[in-house]
Amino acid sequence: MAANTVSNVVGRFVFGSSIQATEEINRILIILITFAGISYAARHGRHIRMTAFFDLMPPKLRKVLMIVIALVTAGFMFALCWYSWGYLMTQMGRGRLMSSLQIPVWYTLVWVPIGFFMTGLQYFLTAIKNILSPDIYLSTTVLEGYTDEPEQEV
Repeated sequence: MAANTVSNVVGRFVFGSSIQATEEINRILIILITFAGISYAARHGRHIRMTAFFDLMPPKLRKVLMIVIALVTAGFMFALCWYSWGYLMTQMGRGRLMSSLQIPVWYTLVWVPIGFFMTGLQYFLTAIKNILSPDIYLSTTVLEGYTDEPEQEV
């Protein structure tokens, strides 16, 4: 996306001509990165968390709360998947094309319900992991907690 944008700026100011499809390509990439990224972040326990009160709770209460949080979040993600699927079907029915690339608009929106579904699935699996395991997990592979070791520079 950065290369596309920089190329467009260079083309516009150096050669006096823009890349026609830059805006549409960047829109496609933003949608893809966002909805692939939410699932990736959920898989690796990398979402932003507000832990001020959570950290003060005893472990058993934290575990119950983590299960509830994961199940509620999974429910919201599945609901958003359902609604985004309906929106995708509406866009398919309209048959609109992107003006520069001449591809159907709905091609770019396919990633929205997929991303919501995969994120919901990750949170649901996290809830199951927390139900079956004695430890508290942020995701299926990441334990809850903080590391006291400073990060090493590469």
